[in-house]
Amino acid sequence: MRPQSPSIPEKEFTYEALKQSLRLDGRGPLEIRTPTITFGPELGWVECTLGKTRVVAYVDAKMVKPPPERPFEGTITIHSEISPMASVDYELGRPSEEEVTMIRMLDKVLRRSDAIDKESLCILAGQRVWHLRLTVHCLADAGNMLDCACLAGIVAFKHFRRSEVEVIGDDVIVHAPEERAPVPLAIHHTPFCVTFAFFPDPTTRPVVDPSLLEQKLSAGAMSIALNAQREICVLHKAGGVPTAPDEILRLLNVAVGIAKDLDKLVEARLREDWAERKVEVR
Repeated sequence: MRPQSPSIPEKEFTYEALKQSLRLDGRGPLEIRTPTITFGPELGWVECTLGKTRVVAYVDAKMVKPPPERPFEGTITIHSEISPMASVDYELGRPSEEEVTMIRMLDKVLRRSDAIDKESLCILAGQRVWHLRLTVHCLADAGNMLDCACLAGIVAFKHFRRSEVEVIGDDVIVHAPEERAPVPLAIHHTPFCVTFAFFPDPTTRPVVDPSLLEQKLSAGAMSIALNAQREICVLHKAGGVPTAPDEILRLLNVAVGIAKDLDKLVEARLREDWAERKVEVR
C-alpha cells in the first residue's frame, strides 16, 4: 500500500516557505546537502550519502567473449535495486516510475557517456575482454536518489582495480593482487548528476537536490549530468513546467559549480583512501 500524500497544511506551509526561498532543512535554494563518501574493505565498494539518502555501489569484473560487432571493446552493465527498506513507496518486483527513470539515467550517465574507455578493457581482440558490472543498492530514500546513485557509481568505478593480465600467444594469465598490483580503469571524464525541482507556482524559484517532501510537492524536475570541465553528458527534464532558456542557463552554471566541488571532494577522498591502503596511484 502506497503512503498518503503530504497533508494540506504541510503543502501550504512548504509552498509558502519556498516562495520566500526558505527550505525546511535550513539550506538555501541552490545548496546541496553535504555528501559523504565511505569506502568498503574491497576496491570498488563505495557508500555515498546525501543527507539521509543512502546508496551503496560496487563493481566486479570477469573475462568474457566480446560481441562479434565490437571485438575490441569490453562491456559494461549497470544493475540497480531499490530496497523496500529505502521507503514504503517501493515494492520488490514492482518497479515504480521513479525507479525506472533512475535506472535509465544511470545507464546514460555512467555507460553511454563513454566515461570509461571500453577499448582499454580488451585483453585479446575477438576472444577475451573485461566485463564490468556495476551494482547499485538504494538503501534509504530521503529525496534525490538519482544524484546520490550517480555519485556512488562513478566513485565505485574510480576506486575499482582490475587484475593485471598477461597474454602469451592465445593464453591469458591472470595475476593475483599479491603478484602484481591491480590496474585502475581508464576513465575519460567524471560525470556528476545535479537535479533541480520545479514547483506549480511560477513565482517559486527551483531548488537543487530536493528533499523527499520537496520532491513529492514538485511539478517537475530537471537532471543535468556534467563533468568539472563543463561538458554536458545528459540533460533530462521531467514534468510539464515551462522553463525559459535564461533560467536553464542559470541552472547550468549552478550545476557546473556543484560538479567542480564534487570532483574536488571525490579526488580528496580517493587520495585519503589510497594513503590508508598504501595503494600505488597510477
